Amino acid sequence: MPLSLQAAAPARARRRDSLAGARQVTATAFAAQGAAVAAVFTTVPGIQQHLGLSSLVTTVLMVTVALAAGAGSFAGLAAIRRVGAVAAMRCAAVATAAALLLIGWAPGQASVTVAYLLFGMALGGIDVSVNTRAAAVERAYGRSIFSSFYALWSVGGVASALLTAGMARLGRPPEQILTAQAALVLALALTIRSHPIADTAASGTPSETAAVPLGRRMWAKLVPFGLVLLVAYVIDSTVSAWSTVYLHQVLAASLPTAPLAYAAYQAGTITGRACADHLIRRTGPAAVIRAAALVAATALAALAGAPGWPYAIAAAGFVGLGVSAFTPLCLATAGRLQPDAAEAILARLNLFNYLGVISGAAASGLIGSSGHFRLAFAIPAVLALLPLVTARSFAHDARLRPGVHHT
Repeated sequence: MPLSLQAAAPARARRRDSLAGARQVTATAFAAQGAAVAAVFTTVPGIQQHLGLSSLVTTVLMVTVALAAGAGSFAGLAAIRRVGAVAAMRCAAVATAAALLLIGWAPGQASVTVAYLLFGMALGGIDVSVNTRAAAVERAYGRSIFSSFYALWSVGGVASALLTAGMARLGRPPEQILTAQAALVLALALTIRSHPIADTAASGTPSETAAVPLGRRMWAKLVPFGLVLLVAYVIDSTVSAWSTVYLHQVLAASLPTAPLAYAAYQAGTITGRACADHLIRRTGPAAVIRAAALVAATALAALAGAPGWPYAIAAAGFVGLGVSAFTPLCLATAGRLQPDAAEAILARLNLFNYLGVISGAAASGLIGSSGHFRLAFAIPAVLALLPLVTARSFAHDARLRPGVHHT
């Protein structure tokens, strides 16, 4: 073997190891985010009972989280430009764990409102930073891997939901449950390390291209992806924020049983996201979006009409299966519109995310508080068909067309 090739082999091995490390750390950060979100949503009934909150007040708190997350997303963008994506997502994950502790130990309505506000800010920060890092890692790999990150997001959500259910079955109060959840998120956050990758635009160090202008047409290009993302988060926020309450109040499930709908929903997303990258490469993103929309709409209708909590848990699993591909496909495709400013694009796209969270959590909460939780799940079933109209926009990305493979 020529000496030049012998010298190059260790360098290639180091690059592969660094890229694999970057992928693993990014997946861990997604898992921490998923666990934190599940920790908040699955403890809503316990916090309601503990502090004597009405359904309307709880709805306002969930909207507060979404509004704060929107602000936190742009704060996270500023942090990325200053310290890099990896440092930003590590700090945001630690802040998220601290906010969970504050929610659990809040003595009254005013203090828990502040705690939820801080949680939303931290959540927005980790959201934009992990997606920026994931976009950079996917570009370095040169093939579709975005869904695998969101699969780990769902794994974290399932683990957290099962932790809530298990501790509730043991009779633990919400402050102890959220303390355990905060410890889980913190343990994951402390494993986040920086690994250099070939893509320097969002590689974990402060980006030199962060101030690249996006152009006047970028909003128009983002609209189709934004609409799908909005639908995804209307569905996600409705199921995440209110499925536990729905099972407990409408379908007479016990407090230990009620979080299992959220766990089933996240298990469905794990299954879908584990298969999504392969299906995208095989059939193309447009076909995946269309199939996912039909599955999600059907499953939401079944959830709305469930005669008992076992049927609702099964339906929630299929909702997760259907909605699983929406978010990673939107973010991955949008991030490739202008790779040298991916973090700014993703921060813009997150506005649709939080608009979906706000409208989904608020509308379903208001409808549910009036005693019509079944209607709160039926309305998103209709919205789930909207991606059928926008699916062709995903077909324009040559990197994701069927038969196009990259190593």
